[in-house]
Amino acid sequence: MPKYEDSKEFNPLDPEEFREKAHKVVDFIADYYKNIENYPVLSQVQPGYLKNRLPNEPPDTQESFDTILRDVHDLIIPGITHWLSPNFFAFFPATVSTAAFVGEMLCTCFNVVGFNWLSSPAATELEMVVMDWLATMLCLPESFMFSGSGGGVLQSTTSESILCTLVSARDRSVDEIGKLVVYGSDQTHSMFKKVCKLAGIHPQNIRSLPTTIDDDFSLSPRLLRKVIEADVAQGLVPLYLCVTMGTTSTTAIDPIKHLADVAIDYGIWVHVDAAYAGSACICPEYRHFLDGIELVDSLSLSPHKWLLAYLDCCCLWVKNRDLIRNALSTNPEYLRNKISESDSVVSYKDWQLGTGRRFKSLRLWLILRSYGVTNIQNHIRTDIQMAVAFERLVQSDSRFEIMVPRQFSLVCFRLKPFDGFDSAELLNKALLERVNSTGQVYMTHTVVGGLYILRFAVGATLTKECHVVAAWEFITKTTDALIKECGRSSTKSDCLSNT
Repeated sequence: MPKYEDSKEFNPLDPEEFREKAHKVVDFIADYYKNIENYPVLSQVQPGYLKNRLPNEPPDTQESFDTILRDVHDLIIPGITHWLSPNFFAFFPATVSTAAFVGEMLCTCFNVVGFNWLSSPAATELEMVVMDWLATMLCLPESFMFSGSGGGVLQSTTSESILCTLVSARDRSVDEIGKLVVYGSDQTHSMFKKVCKLAGIHPQNIRSLPTTIDDDFSLSPRLLRKVIEADVAQGLVPLYLCVTMGTTSTTAIDPIKHLADVAIDYGIWVHVDAAYAGSACICPEYRHFLDGIELVDSLSLSPHKWLLAYLDCCCLWVKNRDLIRNALSTNPEYLRNKISESDSVVSYKDWQLGTGRRFKSLRLWLILRSYGVTNIQNHIRTDIQMAVAFERLVQSDSRFEIMVPRQFSLVCFRLKPFDGFDSAELLNKALLERVNSTGQVYMTHTVVGGLYILRFAVGATLTKECHVVAAWEFITKTTDALIKECGRSSTKSDCLSNT
């Protein structure tokens, strides 16, 4: 037997040590949330900052937990872009809540690997219940529930949801894969092309149909039919249509019913990507955006974007659960048992890409029970009202213009060109860089229809109307300084490049 200098038994999970360290971490997290507004929203570090401050090799012996937490504060936090800051108005938010955090703690505590029913019956059955609850909140038809022919499953991301449904659509087709064609708009999320290539669709057969500002960047059913007819005439096989309810750039709404009517004529699988905006449809006044959902084959939305669920959490519903199981099922000998092979239970390993899966439904269950539908609806309405307030502030300043109609809590706007400075793109690039470089406010931009547009996305969990107003005041103050500087500058390039 080899002898070790330290004969103390190594115990990676001592309950009392866990209790002590967990309490310290909870205090650390609570202080972080309490003081988050004091940090620059956008990280101010330079590439390589952390590598130069950490050792080249890991420690041979254990270090003090207090020392580690201090390094988290001193080394890690400066390199974080604070998505939970109330001054984060960049990408669609990643919302959080006490209930979801506690749910994640329980999920991590049990460490369930719930690939089939027998591996942890509660994990499978709670997920089925929660997915049906959410379907009811969205007023989905029964065909998307377990009481009908379909059902719901938690995925990690929209990308995984689309890949699972795309493979299901592909396996339903009897045609050669080289002939299969998929469709979306030029506003469909960029991951769509990546996922299609992973599923074996030839890049030349991925159609990205153009949209226009006149149609608010939504996909035209008439154009879709025209393109499909041309593909069929060439001997190609239309396979899959990705309809977006709330695009990333502008929250454009594709007309689900009219597009599905076209797709049905050609036997095309219709998937609705409602990652961000779909959550708003739990509010009756926004449910009409899902009109026609009874005609589609699958729907996904991401509760981590607007339902307070923490990353990562994506809900996928399918109308025909047999199709997704047939495409993705595996049944190795070591997973076989009488109960898990029964048709009376669900094996979620056959609804996803991998085998192992976490008990993520605990998060959603705690959210729905802790807050109730009414409070969650009001949370969404409050975010939208703050966006309305920002939109009105933009409209009150003649130097700015709203670029597309606001649908939810994203405002797309820009600074207008003025005398001597006719490039809206250069002006707005300069404004965005100056605003973001301070760390005081963080926004992003997009380019649609050849137009450079600023995006102001309201929805970080800690954001209040006072933060929205303060952000607008800071934007206008920065604009004042930019215009004044441009007025003194001898050349346009000097003014707009001085960021």
